[in-house]
Amino acid sequence: MLKFLLRRFANYLVLVALATTMGYFLAATSLNARANYEGRNPRPSQTSIDAKLNELNLNNHTPVVKRFTRWAGDFVRGDMGKTFDERPVWGEMKQRMGVSLRLLLLGSLFGAALGVAMGVIGAVKQYSFTDHFTTAWAFVLLSTPVFLLAVLLKFGAVKYWNAHVPDSVHLYYVGEKNPGLTGTSFVLLRDRIAHLILPTLGIVLGQVAFYSRYQRNSFLDVMGSDFLRTAQAKGLRRRTALIKHGLRTALIPMATFFAYSFGLLLTGATFTEKIFGWHGMGEWFIDSIAKNDINVVAAVIVFSAVLILIAGLIADLLYAALDPRVRIR
Repeated sequence: MLKFLLRRFANYLVLVALATTMGYFLAATSLNARANYEGRNPRPSQTSIDAKLNELNLNNHTPVVKRFTRWAGDFVRGDMGKTFDERPVWGEMKQRMGVSLRLLLLGSLFGAALGVAMGVIGAVKQYSFTDHFTTAWAFVLLSTPVFLLAVLLKFGAVKYWNAHVPDSVHLYYVGEKNPGLTGTSFVLLRDRIAHLILPTLGIVLGQVAFYSRYQRNSFLDVMGSDFLRTAQAKGLRRRTALIKHGLRTALIPMATFFAYSFGLLLTGATFTEKIFGWHGMGEWFIDSIAKNDINVVAAVIVFSAVLILIAGLIADLLYAALDPRVRIR
């Protein structure tokens, strides 16, 4: 078991290194920080521009391999460089990571749990009203763009929820918190939760739709398997057989799907952060591309690759827990 996890961890580290390298080269060859000085009045001299870009390791006149070597060497020593605005990348990244992880972790956990439950119910009650209802809503959510879903949630909160409930239970749709709010820890926590509900819900709804469709099909395959019929023939009740044996087997492919969907979740979180005014990694990524800030783009790529590594390890742990053959090998 330990050898299996260590081997998988080594594979993921190689993939992280490859993704980071390819991402940096792509950003460094397609983005030009020198363009930020165009249109300035008065325009700085060419010598001062080159000096500033060399200091930030953003000079497009320097060979990209040399720039990457310098960036990688600093990264190994714990220095991720500076932004175009001359702020430490790591200092900015630490603040934004916490913002994004709140959305990603809550959205993925609640989305996966609710999606699996909905998929199992749909499979057990196949062709019933419940199955048709959940299927219809899943396809509606899957066909709705992330940004449109976020806008609809904001509209619903303003038009219907906040207009008919007391101020103490309002849902907020801009920012992570009320900047000027003071009070007890409970008051501050309630304010954070009120700001968190809508953006998290925007991510959860999409995840529920994805997971429910996969889980329904997976569980239908298991329900017709021989081992499940054998378990019931030996006297095990249908519900017990489905939960103890059927669900465990049907969750095996979902563990792999979890790792890949976690990477796609970051894309959805980017739109969610921009629309709801959350200053996370997704918003930072979009803004850094607009500013041709290669160091920030590289930092976000590292963040995304590490998230995939962690999600892959969690998927491998779930896979080993669900399938004893993995532990035996």
